[in-house]
Amino acid sequence: MKRKKQLQKTKVVKIDSRKSWEHHINGATNKGIPVMVHFSAYWCMPSMAMNPFFQELASTYQNVLFLNVDVDEVKEVASMLEIKAIPTFLLMNGGVPVHKTVGANPDEIGKKISCFIHQTQAPKSVNGIHEQTH
Repeated sequence: MKRKKQLQKTKVVKIDSRKSWEHHINGATNKGIPVMVHFSAYWCMPSMAMNPFFQELASTYQNVLFLNVDVDEVKEVASMLEIKAIPTFLLMNGGVPVHKTVGANPDEIGKKISCFIHQTQAPKSVNGIHEQTH
């Protein structure tokens, strides 16, 4: 029972290899789910300080996949996405980056994900007229 509680505690998935990265990104892409990635390092205090905020975001946005990539453990992924500073937060959709925030800036990160989710869930327009759902 204790283990089950611990698993529910965080919705952030730790990526430990390129294979794991590809598996999660491909899965999210196939399901049409956006992905928010925290590129971090255990020795970077601003990165570690952002972990609780990132976990809170993961609990708030249930339809977004949240990943944590330690740049020292999974250098290949960090290099492939040209991550040059940490912490870096990358919002991806369809397997491609749509927004990057460098630095520990919770307000900016919160605004970007909220705005992105709002845009992707906005009512669809047909012939320039917005449909309203009740």
